Amino acid sequence: MDSQEKVKQLIELREKARLGGGLQKIEDQHSKGRLTARERINILLDEGSFEEFDMFVTHRTEDFGMGKKKFLTDGVVTGHGTIDGRVVYVFAQDFTIFGGSLSEAFSQKICKIMDQAMKVGAPVIGINDSGGARIQEGVRSLAGYAEIFERNILASGVIPQISAVFGPCAGGAVYSPALTDFIIMSEKSSYMFVTGPKVTKTVTGEEISTENLGGSGVHGTKSGVAHFVVDEEEQGLLLIRKLLSYLPQNNMEEPPLTECDDPIDRKEDDLNKLIPENPNQPYDVKDIIFKITDYSEFLEVHAGYARNIVVGYAKMGGMPVGIVANQPSFLAGVLDIDASRKAARFIRFCDAFNIPIVTLVDVPGFLPGSGQEYGGIIIHGAKLMFAYGEATVPKVTVTLRKSYGGAHCVMSSKQLRGDINYAWPSAEIAVMGPSGAIEILEGKAIAEFTDPDEKAAFIAEKENEYRNKFANPYEAAKFGFIDDVIEPRNTRFRIIRALRSLATKKDPGPMKKHANIPL
Repeated sequence: MDSQEKVKQLIELREKARLGGGLQKIEDQHSKGRLTARERINILLDEGSFEEFDMFVTHRTEDFGMGKKKFLTDGVVTGHGTIDGRVVYVFAQDFTIFGGSLSEAFSQKICKIMDQAMKVGAPVIGINDSGGARIQEGVRSLAGYAEIFERNILASGVIPQISAVFGPCAGGAVYSPALTDFIIMSEKSSYMFVTGPKVTKTVTGEEISTENLGGSGVHGTKSGVAHFVVDEEEQGLLLIRKLLSYLPQNNMEEPPLTECDDPIDRKEDDLNKLIPENPNQPYDVKDIIFKITDYSEFLEVHAGYARNIVVGYAKMGGMPVGIVANQPSFLAGVLDIDASRKAARFIRFCDAFNIPIVTLVDVPGFLPGSGQEYGGIIIHGAKLMFAYGEATVPKVTVTLRKSYGGAHCVMSSKQLRGDINYAWPSAEIAVMGPSGAIEILEGKAIAEFTDPDEKAAFIAEKENEYRNKFANPYEAAKFGFIDDVIEPRNTRFRIIRALRSLATKKDPGPMKKHANIPL
C-alpha cells in the first residue's frame, strides 16, 4: 500500500468513526429529540477548535459475540478545544454505539483527557448520554467507573468540572456527575437515578414513572441534584459557555476580568425605597441583585431548588463574584435544610476557585418544626456556617433588613471572618424580632392585662421601644460589627470599592490536612 492509499485509508476510517453507530442509529437519536455526541461538541466549542483523541479505539471483549461488534471510538468522543479562546477538555458519550454503555476502553479514554486536564490546569466538561455499564465486560466496566470517580475526586477544587446530562444516566453512571461541580439537565430527554422504576417496583412495590423518579423536574426542584434545567440541549451547551465566563481555568488562577463600561458609581435611587415599611411584607431580592450588577446580568444557580435563598454569578466592575442572598418572597427568606446545603456548596466552590462572595442578608431565622429538627437542621445549618467561616476569598456582606439570631451569625457575619460588612438603614440586627422578644421580656406584665386594647397598646409600645433600641443597624455599628451604614442607592459603588480593596487579601488559616465539615 503506497502513501496515497494509506492517506485514503485514514480519511475513510475517520469518516467511519464520525458516523458512530451508523446513519440509522443517528436518525434514531434525532427522533428522540437528542443530538449526537459530535453535534453537541460542535455547539459547545469554538468553531474549528476541537482536537479529538483516541478516535480509533475499540473495545477488547470477545464474550457474548462482542468480537464481531466493534465500532471506532467505542462509544465516547474525547479531546480538547476552546471556549472563548480558553482551553477545555471534553468527553461526549455516544448513544449510537452500544447505547453509550461504558467499557474498559471507554473509561480509559475519559481518564486520559481528565489526567491531561489536570496537568495543564483546564476545565473538564462531560456530556452524559449512556445506558450505564457494559454488561458484557462485567467487573471491568465497574472498575472503569471507579477509575473515573477517583479522578473526579482528585480534580475537585483544582479544575472546574461540569456535567451535562442529555439522556439516560442511571446506576453507577450517576456518581461521576454527582462528584462534579455543576450538573445541567435537559427537560424530557434526560433522567438520573441510582435504581430505575422496574427495580424500584420489584424491591419496594412502588410504581413510579421514569420522569417522576429521576427526571429534570425532580432534580431541579426537589433533590437539588441538578444545578440548571434547560428546555433543550443547545440551550444547555450555550449555558456552559456562559458559566465558564465567570470561572478561572483552575484553582491557581484568578477569575477572568473583563472590561466594563457600566459605571461603578451608578446610583440606583429606586433602592432607597425598595424595602417595604411593613417588616413582614415580602419583596424580591433579585430586584436588588439586578440593580447592582454589571449590565443587570445575573446567572442564577439552583434557581428552582430551595428558593428561599438565591445563589449565582455576576460581574461587578468587571470582576466575577458569587452572590448569596436570602429571598423574602419565598418562605420569608428563612433558612432551612435545603437552603443551607444549597448555599454552603455554592460558597465552597467560590472559595476553591478564588471567586469573591457578596452576601445580601434579610433572614428572620431558621425554620422551626419537628420536620426540620428530625431532618438534621442543626447539622445542615452548621454546613453553611462552616462554609462561610472557612472561606478565605474576599467576603462583602450587606444587611438589607432582618438579621436575627443564629441566622445572623451564619450569614457571613463579622465573626465568621466577613471582611467588610455594610448595612442599610432599614437593617434590623438582633437576637430575635420585636414581637418574639417582647413576649419573653414582658411576658409577666402582658399576662396581667385584662383589657385587650390596653394589652395591645402596651405590646405595641414595648415592641417599638425594642425596635428603636436594638432592631437597627446602629447598635451593631456601635460595636464595630457593622463597618458602615450605607445609603441603599450607593450599594453597587460601595461593594465594588470594597472588593477592589480586598483584591490582595491573604488569609491562609491554620495548617491542617483538611477540615471535617459536618456532612
